[in-house]
Amino acid sequence: MKLQLRGDKLFAKIKNLTRYWLLGVVMVCTLLLTIACHYGGSISIRDRNFACRDIEHAGGISCIPTNIERLVTLDSVSLENAIALGIKPVGSPIDNFSLFLENRLTGIKNIGQNGEPNLEHIVTLKPDLILSLYSPQPIYSLTSKIAPTVLFNYEHSGQWKEVFTKFSTALSKQKNAQEAMDRYYNRLAEFKQKIGDSSKIKVSVVRVYTNNINLSLRDSFCGTVLEDAGLSRPESQNFTASQAQKLFNNSIYMSVGYELMEKADGDVIFVWTGENTPQATETTQKKIELLKTNPLWQNLKAVKNNKVYLVPDYWIGSSILAANAIIDDLYKYLLDSKQ
Repeated sequence: MKLQLRGDKLFAKIKNLTRYWLLGVVMVCTLLLTIACHYGGSISIRDRNFACRDIEHAGGISCIPTNIERLVTLDSVSLENAIALGIKPVGSPIDNFSLFLENRLTGIKNIGQNGEPNLEHIVTLKPDLILSLYSPQPIYSLTSKIAPTVLFNYEHSGQWKEVFTKFSTALSKQKNAQEAMDRYYNRLAEFKQKIGDSSKIKVSVVRVYTNNINLSLRDSFCGTVLEDAGLSRPESQNFTASQAQKLFNNSIYMSVGYELMEKADGDVIFVWTGENTPQATETTQKKIELLKTNPLWQNLKAVKNNKVYLVPDYWIGSSILAANAIIDDLYKYLLDSKQ
């Protein structure tokens, strides 16, 4: 009986592997036929004449067009970085995390989810370059047949500045990147000048779940912006990425149960409210309303002083545009409220 059970399981695994292999073959064949139709029977991007330069990246080496006219990005961070550098993609996944850009997304075709693009949609857009942070190897193998594809590796969202620099180099937009970063630091210098000794203000950033909360740490995306603004963090959140990885097995946040609610306290608490879908966002809002009834939450200093602010998706973003949106919130809640 045991041998039979093992044999059944082995047969099931083989059957599943066969099905996935066949599905992969069908996807590749369909893609190649689609590419051939859109490029006059040719399926080689090398047959398309354009000046290009080789660039080494996480996926290998790709020849980047000198004149980029039809860019496709495969995730929201790549989309935002391209826009910040002055290049509007013809296609990209568009989710809630990028909706703060509003009319800057007009004319960009939505090609699916982050890391899971609709390949047929990409082909119809006839891109001359594809950029991505999140692209599994099978997707990269396929998109590389459509257009030169460049992958950018990074370990966590706190490395957004390094990623932005890599994007600017790939797109030959180093001057645009430097100007964008100069504006970012100038805005923060003005903020620090207006607020005075900002280091005295301890800022906590919280994400709410059903039975626990996540605390954004020092090297998270929003944590780097807060540090650049001269704001300090509660001791419970003042861990570098390397320290956090050792202590919590995560570089940018730590998770605590409601019984340890005091670790979320600060002079100010920003509560992140957004999710990737309207349904998930609605669920999060309900969790926050429930949290407000918790006696431990009500006992926090920031709650008692009415210094809790609900903020959107971009607080866990990873682009210069999202960073500037956070600065807008710092002005709104920490400066304007004082005047």
